[in-house]
Order: sequence, then C-alpha cells, then structure tokens
Amino acid sequence: MGDVRQDRDGEERRRLDEEEAEQIEPLRPPGLNRASNRSATKLELFFDLAFVLFVARCADLLAADETWTGGLQFAAVLTIGWWAWASTTLYANRFDTDDAVFRLLTLTAMAGVVGMAASVDGIDEQTGRWFALAYALVRLVLIVGYLRAWRHVADSRSTIRPYLFSHAVGALIWLASVAVAAPGRYVLWGVGVLVDQVGPLAVSWLRDAAPLHLEHLPERFALFVILVLGESVGAAVTGVHDGGWRPSVVLTATCAFIVVAGLWWSYFDLSGGAAKRRLVEEGGEPTRQGVHDVYVYLHLPIAISLAAVAVGLEHAIGHAADDHLSAGTRGVLAVGLGGYLLSSAVMLASLSRRIRAAVIWPGLGVPAVVAVLLPGLPPVVTFALLAVIVAVGVVTAFVLHRAGEVRTAKV
Repeated sequence: MGDVRQDRDGEERRRLDEEEAEQIEPLRPPGLNRASNRSATKLELFFDLAFVLFVARCADLLAADETWTGGLQFAAVLTIGWWAWASTTLYANRFDTDDAVFRLLTLTAMAGVVGMAASVDGIDEQTGRWFALAYALVRLVLIVGYLRAWRHVADSRSTIRPYLFSHAVGALIWLASVAVAAPGRYVLWGVGVLVDQVGPLAVSWLRDAAPLHLEHLPERFALFVILVLGESVGAAVTGVHDGGWRPSVVLTATCAFIVVAGLWWSYFDLSGGAAKRRLVEEGGEPTRQGVHDVYVYLHLPIAISLAAVAVGLEHAIGHAADDHLSAGTRGVLAVGLGGYLLSSAVMLASLSRRIRAAVIWPGLGVPAVVAVLLPGLPPVVTFALLAVIVAVGVVTAFVLHRAGEVRTAKV
C-alpha cells in the first residue's frame, strides 16, 4: 500500500514539474493546436472581461435611444466588437502558444478593446477616431501573430495567407478612416469589417486548410453567450434597485429571470448542443469546412439579440409599476427575444438538420413572444406570459431530445 502511494506521489510530482516547466518557458514557437483536452485558458477568460465592458457600453447606446436609428447603431457597433472578439478567437484556436509573446500580444489587443469600450458613446464625435485607432490596434496584433505563425508553422501558410491579407487591408482602411469625417468614416468602417471577412471565408474553400480545434471553438463561443446573458442578469439587478423593490417590480424581475434562465437552457441543451455535435462530427472533414462559418456567424445575431434583451429587461423591470411598457421597450424586447429564438431555430435547423424540431421550438416561440409584447399589457402580465412561453419551450426541447428528434453534445 505504501509503495502504491509513493508511486502515485512520484507521478504527481513529475506531472507538476512538467506543468511548471511549460509555464515558465518565456518563448515557445507557435504550432498548430492539436491537444485533445484543450479548453479555454485563464488568459482567454481575462481577455473576455474587456468584452463584458464593451457589450455593456453598447447596451447603453440602445438604452439611451430605443428607436430604429438607435437600434441600428447599437447593432453595428456591437457587430464590430463581436468580430474583434471572434477574429482573435479564431487565431488563438489554432496558434495559441501561451508563451510571453502570445500573452503580450493578447494583452495589447485587450487594451485595444478597452479603448473601444471607452469610446463607444462618442463614435459620432472626435472620440470616434479613438474608436477606430483602438480597433486598428486589435487588427495589428493579429497581423503580428499571423506573421509569427507564418514563420514557424510552414505547413499552415496557405491558411495564414488569407488572414494576413484581409487583416492587413482591413487595418489600413480603419487607419485611413481616422482622417475622414462622418458619415464617410462609417462607410470605411463597414468596408473594413467586410474586407476582414475575406480571410475566414477564403480559408473555408481550401482543401488543405489548417483545422480548427473542434473542442475549444464551441467552448469559446458558448462562453461569449454566457458573457452576453450576464448582461440580462445585471439588468435584473439594476431594474430591481431602480424600481425600489416594490412588489410588482420584484414579481416582474422574477419572471424575467425565468425567461433568461430559459434562454440559457435553450442554447446549452438544444441549439448550441446540437450545433456542437454537428461541428465535432463533420467539421474536421475537408469537404465540410463551411460548417465552421455557419457555426461562427450564427452567433452574431444571437449575441446582438441577447444584448438587446438585457436592455429591454432593465427598462421593463424598472417600470414594472407602470400601466404598460413603452413602445420602445416592447420593440426592443420583441426584436431581442424574437431575434434570439429565430437565430437559435436557424442554428438548430441548419446544423442539426432537424427542421421539424427547430420549427416546434424555438421556432414557434418567435410569433408567441411577439404576440405577447404587441398589445401593451401590464409589465407583470407581460413577463408572466413570456416566462410561461419560455418554460414550455424548455420542456418541449427536453421532450424532443428524449424522443430522439434532436441529438446534442455537451457544451
């Protein structure tokens, strides 16, 4: 018994020594990540904190202007930030070395995101130039990272080349926008983001493309979904505080929390889980590279919708004692909840190819939530009905899964 314990202790010490040796190595040439048990690193989680701030500042834009104009500005700015996150995630997914150089590059990009967050509310003024410079900094960090990978990972150069081209041209366009006044500046921003898409889309057509890590990728995007859902939890806290803890406010907040929990449940046990299963099963095949793009880009409307839901929840809970919600708040909630459910249905239908299940839930939830929000019912009644709809949807998803209508993987 003592010998077994000594052997176990010796093996544990050797494992810890190996981990320490890896951690203290200051420089490690990039290589294609292939470890089967790879998960999100502490640095990636730290990096995500900057996007918590960014999403919150974008939500402030919509909260201040619940009109179509305000909504479009909110969606446009959040799209830029989401792509900054997604593009850095795609690089780290393949070439994260966690050495000193990679950490410094990631922290520099994080500083750029902080700059973007700090200037979100002034993009139509002089501050907009700082926003452009901060975004360009994130592009430059990626360019340096891909140049480093180009040098050390020769087998992946055909994959790296499109990313280098698109990020370099995109960065130049964003830098040029600093010298252009609005609205021409915004046109250049849009062109810059579109040019940035050339890289990942071009790689999808390569038969010898460097593979993405199919365990790490869905984990990272699931973490971003949690990040945005956290805005709704924070909105509930703010709403209850601003509403003075009145009974109607607390009841509305309780129903709103049920709605948020149901949205979380629907993603992780239904649409997100089904999407991950398809990604893992077929995403590694050269002829199915496009599955990655569908998976990645469908998370954009999901993120925008969930951020809009957070804004609507905060206003609704804070005004729960009113006779009815304002048209702006109802519109934001309808677009947010409806957009999330629709995006989830499309994800489920396109990636799991279970159209019937996707139509049943979340598909039928779209007209249901819109029908509840249109009449201008009292806030408590509105959210009680929304909570019932989402709860029934979660139960329906469970039944569909047990019946074999949907097959998922653990996210």
